[in-house]
Amino acid sequence: EPFIIPVILIIILQINYYCKNIFNNHNDKQWSLLYNDNTNITSTSSYSCWFYFKYKEYEKKVRTEEVDGAKLVKNVAESLEEMFRKKAEAIRVRRLVEAAEEAHLQHEENPDLQYEYFNAVLINEVDEGGNSVELGGEFLLEPNDHFNNLSVNLSLSVVQVPTNMYNKDPDIVNGVHWSEALNKVFVDNFEKDPSLIWQYFGSAKGFFRQYPGVKWHPDEHGVIAFDCRNRKWYIQAATSPKDVVILVDVSGSMKGLRLTIARQTVSSILDTLGDDDFFNIIAYNQEIHYVEPCLNGTLVQADRTNKDHFREHLDKLFAKGIGLLGNALTEAFTILSDFNQTGRGSVCSQAIMLVTDGATQMYDDVFAKFNWPDRKVRIFPYLIGRESAFADNLKWMACANKGYFTQISTLADVQENVMRYLHVMSRPKVIDHEHDTVWTEAYVDSTVSNAGDRKLTTVAMPVFSTKNETKNQGILLGVVGTDIPVQELMKVVPKHKLGIHGYAFAITNNGYILMHPELRPLYQDGQKRRKPNYGSVDLSEVEWEDTDDVLRNAMVNRKTGTFSMEVKTTVDKGKRVLRMHNDYYYTDIRGTPFSVGVALSRGHGKYFFKGNVSVEAGLRDLDQPDVALADEWTYCNTDEHHEHRYLSQIQAIKLYMTGRKTHLKCDRELIQQVLFDAVVTAPLEAYWTGLALNKSENSDKGVEIAFLGTRTGLSRTNLFVVQEQDLLTAEDKEGVFNSDHFPLWYRRAAEQVPGTYVYAIPFTSGMLKSVFNVLNRMDDLKPASSHTVGIQMKLEFFQRKFWTASRQASNNLIHSKSQRGKVMMVPCDTAYPAFVSERTIKETAGNIDCDGCTRTFVIQQIPSSNLFMVVVDNKCDCSSTSPITMEPIEIILFVLNLCEHNESLKCDRLKFQKERKKPESCHPFHPQENPMECGAAANLYPRHTAVLLTLLTILTTR
Repeated sequence: EPFIIPVILIIILQINYYCKNIFNNHNDKQWSLLYNDNTNITSTSSYSCWFYFKYKEYEKKVRTEEVDGAKLVKNVAESLEEMFRKKAEAIRVRRLVEAAEEAHLQHEENPDLQYEYFNAVLINEVDEGGNSVELGGEFLLEPNDHFNNLSVNLSLSVVQVPTNMYNKDPDIVNGVHWSEALNKVFVDNFEKDPSLIWQYFGSAKGFFRQYPGVKWHPDEHGVIAFDCRNRKWYIQAATSPKDVVILVDVSGSMKGLRLTIARQTVSSILDTLGDDDFFNIIAYNQEIHYVEPCLNGTLVQADRTNKDHFREHLDKLFAKGIGLLGNALTEAFTILSDFNQTGRGSVCSQAIMLVTDGATQMYDDVFAKFNWPDRKVRIFPYLIGRESAFADNLKWMACANKGYFTQISTLADVQENVMRYLHVMSRPKVIDHEHDTVWTEAYVDSTVSNAGDRKLTTVAMPVFSTKNETKNQGILLGVVGTDIPVQELMKVVPKHKLGIHGYAFAITNNGYILMHPELRPLYQDGQKRRKPNYGSVDLSEVEWEDTDDVLRNAMVNRKTGTFSMEVKTTVDKGKRVLRMHNDYYYTDIRGTPFSVGVALSRGHGKYFFKGNVSVEAGLRDLDQPDVALADEWTYCNTDEHHEHRYLSQIQAIKLYMTGRKTHLKCDRELIQQVLFDAVVTAPLEAYWTGLALNKSENSDKGVEIAFLGTRTGLSRTNLFVVQEQDLLTAEDKEGVFNSDHFPLWYRRAAEQVPGTYVYAIPFTSGMLKSVFNVLNRMDDLKPASSHTVGIQMKLEFFQRKFWTASRQASNNLIHSKSQRGKVMMVPCDTAYPAFVSERTIKETAGNIDCDGCTRTFVIQQIPSSNLFMVVVDNKCDCSSTSPITMEPIEIILFVLNLCEHNESLKCDRLKFQKERKKPESCHPFHPQENPMECGAAANLYPRHTAVLLTLLTILTTR
């Protein structure tokens, strides 16, 4: 059967030229033979001319202005700064800090405390008798669209406890009890700022209090692996940046279970490292073995890619020989010293993690040479196994070097014991009482199931114990935080000033993307997929034409400036390429680690219309059934007050412009342009109605939908036939005005040659596509896009008209089966084959060899369009020849399989570190720290205690 699908036609008209020449252009006449129908292309062209003359009526009220990119990015930065400040100010996060510290101050620890709380996993669960389970109980949950349609409780929070911890452990129960005071603050914060989503407190004891209350669901194994202390927001807020060397004992005594526990211990340590940390792993017996030999003598950034790479190598460790710890310690101290001098690491805290089953010496000579008297490197020994014959030496090392000793006997002990070192690393910050505000890069919300693929950034602050008796111990209680959807950040960007291809973006101090239109999920089988390292996508991965990282490095270093380059932008999920020249403007966002930039494409992308009409006329023509506004654009901020949350944008505009809601915050300039567009395009409804009546007299016209979109996000739609699926619905993110880009059809239309028709045929069947027309107004050689208008027809209708124009008898123009197969859109770095036509070549011919048979073809441009006439000699059977496809091709720049890829390239990738800016806050140590809080000082043998006290006395006198 013929492969029949709807056709897309995009018509590009430079109106003030085209309308004067429309009837004099022989090519246009020739091509219009395809239609011979005033309700199709000719009508669209005529409407475009009518629109041109309609603009002439308002000529005195219309002007074209050039966008000031430097001023624009400054305004965006100030708006984002204000938003971030509000999230972090006293009534938000700091208010939570104060409430938590006060609640803990008033609480008396009670090891026998019995306290029932709402456990996030057990709420609304019943036993076999139908009774609520312990720590469960009835918990009212209602769906809420603000929380991604999850069922939540806006009055209460819930508590999640990691699966490996006991729900009623005294430390957990006491912490849950005093943190109950946060419920009121959570609710108050949300009432004051309805745009807030999740608020929470992550306890140093391991539990996680989350507002609003929501039910958590274990995985298929009955496990919830989430531990708040492993989250980036917790790690960044709790500790200062650090350089870490992990030493793993692989001597013969570590065989079997001990080595298994050791591997898990190292992996858990890696979980606690963030993007501001640097590390390496060394295995030792009688020799030194770098787990990654390529990284001999250096450290790498603890991003997810590097940590996963090292985890793969842990499985290759095996135990044999004897352990010479002295050599390993010497190597570790040397690395830390040398790397610190380069200035490439954290240049803050330093630590050595020692994973072993014992030490036969104290190695005080090594510490005296490399670490005393300043003790800038903390030592954290992890004793593996139940035996403790050589434990005392490890305990002494920890206490003599401001570290902490723990013993790990089973795999179940690993997580909690590893976490103990965070308490020590946070101690200087706690004693300093520095509530540093930290921000994370973008990551995907995954704290609860069914949370969707919403990208977030988190602002967090540490919570300290303020009790006098624990002041010099520097006790970290936990971290409070709140999430901000990246979508909300995009709302402050004035889309209409960015132009059709323009966009705003922001990055972190590490160069990772906070927001960018290319930071989006991929698709496979209709389901969203995302890169595993979704939160660590570097700007250079999306602005890849900047091969020298000029733009990236300037933004990382928080500079203000401009940059220009030619770019190739992919659209239609990588199937099409647009070539443009972008001008970039960038600056820093004060009070945060972020920098923001805007990209404006040269040409019409740097100009915009400004028109003026009366408010009464604009509101009248805006409030019409065929009118819609961009769903993700912000004309008025309806999120700041609960009473506004259910207002549509058109309703909010009416209230604001008539003065009935003066406290609504709206973009008056954008609204004025929307009202102008509404007035100018209002007659279109009657125009289309006339076409529809004409169509009803002759149903075989082929047109299904007509619609218009303007640069202010306004659209008008007219259905000539009832459709099962509307192209302009939000399900098709490429086909609507989005928070970070114009619709696909608008973008393609804008880059076509003026005066030509653009046809776009879908790659797959069953999709509704449309016909479009873009209008450019030329004022003093300043092109500014005003609107795009189009119609939709079926390909079957197009075929019939084509064959009529071509005077052919056969109607088998397109007679094929789809050769595309299953598109493998998996998370990876991907290259998309693309074909870009050279418009100067009007005709070409050639031959194809098919198993000895020569097949001749001729390709000719169809005038005033983006189509080609292809005539092929069908005497040869070429079915055995592989078709040319546009399937995406995975590009593997760095993988973990050593056997398949070049070692030197992999090594270069590991060693190469892009420029980054270190966090300003650093708390490596504090003179008031109590070094005896080291995990096991009370159990030291008298000899070790005497040595340690002597050492401490010497250090104190210095």
